[in-house]
Amino acid sequence: MDDQNTQLAEIKARVLAFAKERDWEQFHAPKNLSMAIAAEAAELMEHFLWQSPEVSRTNVESAPLRAKIEEELADIFIYAIEFANVTNIDIAHIIEKKMALNAVKYPVEKAKGRSDKYTEL
Repeated sequence: MDDQNTQLAEIKARVLAFAKERDWEQFHAPKNLSMAIAAEAAELMEHFLWQSPEVSRTNVESAPLRAKIEEELADIFIYAIEFANVTNIDIAHIIEKKMALNAVKYPVEKAKGRSDKYTEL
């Protein structure tokens, strides 16, 4: 599987099947899944703690660290996808909707090259 040849629906189905096979749906309340996403995000951040932005860009390329980062990122995506499964949220739809909203909040002519919040542009 890779991004170029895999449909999001297929990934959602695989995540759902994995949880069902293990009878984990009983534990996958939105509350628990949201906490799992936050916990995994914290584990991802831990790999970059105290690093400068420049060092973090370099370190992400080192094979041992990259493998750990990939595992944490996968965990975040898996829990997010399972959250979408449990709550019947269409991921492609909400991303498209949010990107349209962000385009309004962060117009290119005001936001390009800036990291300010939209209220500060």
